[in-house]
Amino acid sequence: MTAAILGFALFSLLVAMAPGPDTLLVLRNCLRGGRRTGTATALGAAVGSLAWGVAAAFGLAAALQRWDTAFTVVRLVGAAYLVFLGAQALWAHRPRRGAAAVRVAAEEEPAPAGRAPGAPEAFRQGLLSCLLNPKVGVFFVAVVPQFLPEDGSPFGTTLLFGVVDAVVAAAWMVLVAVCAARMVSWLRRPRVNRNLERVTGGVLVALGVGAAAETV
Repeated sequence: MTAAILGFALFSLLVAMAPGPDTLLVLRNCLRGGRRTGTATALGAAVGSLAWGVAAAFGLAAALQRWDTAFTVVRLVGAAYLVFLGAQALWAHRPRRGAAAVRVAAEEEPAPAGRAPGAPEAFRQGLLSCLLNPKVGVFFVAVVPQFLPEDGSPFGTTLLFGVVDAVVAAAWMVLVAVCAARMVSWLRRPRVNRNLERVTGGVLVALGVGAAAETV
């Protein structure tokens, strides 16, 4: 059983380290509100992952995967949410006429990265980003059986793996938030900030459009 848990934890870490919407949100909110906001986003995403683990244990994730209409609806809602967040960032940092005249004088001063979300809002964003991503549920349905020991209860072990995955995801994304917070003074320089917001906004939009296109 211990070997199965360690193996699953390592696999979960590798998956968590792959860049995705949750990591982008953590970086974006950390840039806007600092370590506390980034950490709240990370914890929200981890709770969302735990919810998918519980759903997998009760068979809901597998049922959702088989029910094409529901799966498509969840994916489209999640895609729309990503597009909304990305478009919001792009709109807030759109090029403005006359901005170049004052840019040089302010270039070395830290710039506000848009309205910083509070911890509850950041937590909610991370939670929704994960809950509205049915691929997390598919991950549990497809991967967990590969690690289930023969002498264990599938229900209890799946719940345990859900907790393990949530803890691993939270630890990794909180580490990302802490590292990003240490660089926040540089990241908040106007030019760097504008470029990062536009890049993360564009990537979120692209991820949302890509997720929606997969349903067609």
